[in-house]
Amino acid sequence: MIPITTIPQTIWTKIQAYRKLFCTNVGFEHIARYITGLIVSPNKTLQGIHDIQVWPNGNKISSRAMHEAVFEAGWQSDELMPHHRKLLGTKYKGKSRYIISLDWTHGHHDRGPKIFGVKKSYDYVNGRHGLFQTVLTATVANAERQDGIEIEIQQPFELAKEKSYLKATAGQNYDTLEAARERLLELLHYEIHRRSYRKITEMAVDVVRKIEDENHFPQADYAFDNGVLNLDLTREIENRSKQWTSELESSRHINWKGVWRRIDGVAAELKQQHPESFRRVEYPTRSGEIKICWGFSKAVRLKKYGKKRILIVHEKEDLSDKPCFLVTSALHWEAKRILTSWSYRWSCEIFHEFGKQSVGFEAAQVRKEEAVKRHFRLSCVAQSFLQDIAPPVSTSEKFLFAEGQATQGQRERVVVREVLLGMLAFAQQSFVAGKNLLEVLDLLMPV
Repeated sequence: MIPITTIPQTIWTKIQAYRKLFCTNVGFEHIARYITGLIVSPNKTLQGIHDIQVWPNGNKISSRAMHEAVFEAGWQSDELMPHHRKLLGTKYKGKSRYIISLDWTHGHHDRGPKIFGVKKSYDYVNGRHGLFQTVLTATVANAERQDGIEIEIQQPFELAKEKSYLKATAGQNYDTLEAARERLLELLHYEIHRRSYRKITEMAVDVVRKIEDENHFPQADYAFDNGVLNLDLTREIENRSKQWTSELESSRHINWKGVWRRIDGVAAELKQQHPESFRRVEYPTRSGEIKICWGFSKAVRLKKYGKKRILIVHEKEDLSDKPCFLVTSALHWEAKRILTSWSYRWSCEIFHEFGKQSVGFEAAQVRKEEAVKRHFRLSCVAQSFLQDIAPPVSTSEKFLFAEGQATQGQRERVVVREVLLGMLAFAQQSFVAGKNLLEVLDLLMPV
């Protein structure tokens, strides 16, 4: 745990592009210190970040002051992500191919049941019940980097349970006016929740609409899995003259030779009767790795979605493995391009993992909706700041595995070194001013 005596120059330089969103210089400094803490602090709660701060002239500033500046002050929180997307658009423009990925993840808060968006339910990813937020994310990625460009928390209304309760407690008559009034309030609350609730798929459509209206990523197509795939989403993307690629459920029906059949049944028939129809496909992934698989591609009709191109993929040449099913709106794409586009979808998973492990997606203990949203948005900004850092080439043997390519750990190391340098400079100035070891220690780490 290294005390933060000053804002690292790397962070301070990059955050200047966001200065107009914040009200005062003092509040802006709190934001910069909070983002620094998200990167270097082992405890990424506000209290944990506050505890390692060393303020100028030894003036202790309360955690309440930092909480108010970061989570309650009237800075333009809703404009943070649009401004972030605008800045990122210049980084991706004219570079290599890039794809926007849509996905959702769980943010676990096992000790925070009163945090906004947290509900108790079954987590299918980890195979257990728990308390978590359901978070929709959008990331943009090319071969070199991936950045979070939107993040939304789903409201955790339990509509099915509320409806069951209303049915179980329904009465034919209500003897008093007060009883009728209470019943009416229950019905109105349910109706408000029903109208306010948005499915993840509905949220995804709104996110695409928002991103495309801004037009900061004009050349980006989309990739997502079948948990996000829905008709309104595909229509929205196609209406913007963009292409999309998605995973397809094995139970999905396609029109095969004039008959509606499950796609896994068609795959089994092709494997048994026409194995030669699966051609060898060699394609580059987002990371540049060359992979080989065997695929069958054809333009067919899907129920509701119309004519689309499907791709049935086997990783083994003898077709003994379970096939994967992909679908795209681009009827002219060959199997190689479909698979390359699909490889970009996994940038969302990298973003989720990095967000949870390095910038505290699941660490914040703030409760209110606005505070939770601000924490997630600032985490996205912190992640992008790290993407911009170009660490010096290391001659240390322990970094040889990187083979010259910068890793997240090396980028974090640059920020940590700057924090450590600031601490050493602070200690040096304190010693020159005549303070002894214990006095300096009390400034850096109060009892």
